[in-house]
Amino acid sequence: MTVPSEATPAPAPAPATTNTFVATASGIDDPPPPVKGLRRLMWSIVPANIAIFMVWGAVPGILLPQQITLAFGEENQINVANLAIVSTIGAFAAMLAQPIAGQISDRTRSRFGRRAPWIVTGGLAGSLSLIGLALADSLVGFIVAWVLVQVCFNFAQGPLSAIMPDRVPVKRRGTFAALTGIGLMLGAIGGQIVGSLFFNSIVAGYITFAVLSVAVLVLFVVFNPDYPSTRLQPERFDFVDFLKTFWVNPVKHPDFFWAFTGRLLLYTGYFAVTGYQLYLLQYYFGVEHPETVIPLLGLLSLVGIIISTVVSGPLSDRVGRRKPFVFASAAFVSLAFLLPWIWQDLNAWMIMTFIAGFGFGMFQAVDTALISEVLPSAKSFAKDLGVVNIAATLPQTLAPGVAGVIVLAFGYQGLFPVAIVLGILGAFAIWPIKAVR
Repeated sequence: MTVPSEATPAPAPAPATTNTFVATASGIDDPPPPVKGLRRLMWSIVPANIAIFMVWGAVPGILLPQQITLAFGEENQINVANLAIVSTIGAFAAMLAQPIAGQISDRTRSRFGRRAPWIVTGGLAGSLSLIGLALADSLVGFIVAWVLVQVCFNFAQGPLSAIMPDRVPVKRRGTFAALTGIGLMLGAIGGQIVGSLFFNSIVAGYITFAVLSVAVLVLFVVFNPDYPSTRLQPERFDFVDFLKTFWVNPVKHPDFFWAFTGRLLLYTGYFAVTGYQLYLLQYYFGVEHPETVIPLLGLLSLVGIIISTVVSGPLSDRVGRRKPFVFASAAFVSLAFLLPWIWQDLNAWMIMTFIAGFGFGMFQAVDTALISEVLPSAKSFAKDLGVVNIAATLPQTLAPGVAGVIVLAFGYQGLFPVAIVLGILGAFAIWPIKAVR
């Protein structure tokens, strides 16, 4: 089959009923155009990401901590420890799930393409798992249900993340990454806002997110059909090679390694603070009814995120550079975290929320595009992105556990210097990448 390149124009879209499968040599080549057009795909990726990341924003940040408090009482250290246990175990499940989902979807033969079956199946199973989590009332129940939620939704998120290298031309990836980032952050922050509305109605909250997530993911697949993969000839699966994917070889793929490391460090720093917002408001700032403050904080963060994301993604396409935006984002986030560290007041947290949102939105807008340009092979986009997405999903789900250890050892004020250092190190990890300016 002819491989599209700079010398050979990409073929016109084939009808969705034909057995068409095209794979390029690397992430720097343009894929075939989407079956239903790029414009529809670019706008529909926003609600698809919102659907998944609302779960990540609402459950570990709002619903699950409150559920643990209701189950075990108001004792601070007990709640911190229990949340750390549940989050840590769930995070390791997420770490395993995305690369496994990627391996499977990369090899999937179906008339709906490689990704669609798993986006739908993962969304449906994840929704059922959320309902199971709503009914949990013990530590073991929380652990089992949260692990199922993590595994199932990561089986949807891994293939969904491969949409960009599968279908989006390189020159449009900055814009596509910006839209992806908008969906991600609207979901994460919106999940906190909506989750706070169910602060006293936990079961209703879980059911709402379950129905919303599966409905949006199914609609995404229906309105954005892919080329059939029934003629796909996947590479032979090797279990030893699969285990090696959890180690990003810095010698063989140095750019991929540094992109992974940069995202892991910056995300961990950011979510160690923002993912612990409920307990910070309750125990660090002394807010009696945090659910009344969280919607305002979410709106402040969204304003900052939207401003920087809308500007940074297209601007990085225009100037042809990604790294300066990463460095600037780390500077904004680090400056923001200084405020609540030296000024223990709710006003400081509000200002921090806006500035940190602005910086993180800038990072999210360009980092996804940067990573798509250093992927080793188009035949394993979902697997490679599944490994990279460990650096995004793991910090968000592990953050309460990491933060819990820091809080138990150093108090709540210890979160801020750790986050600042991790953010700065994450930005400098991008510096050695050679394939991207």
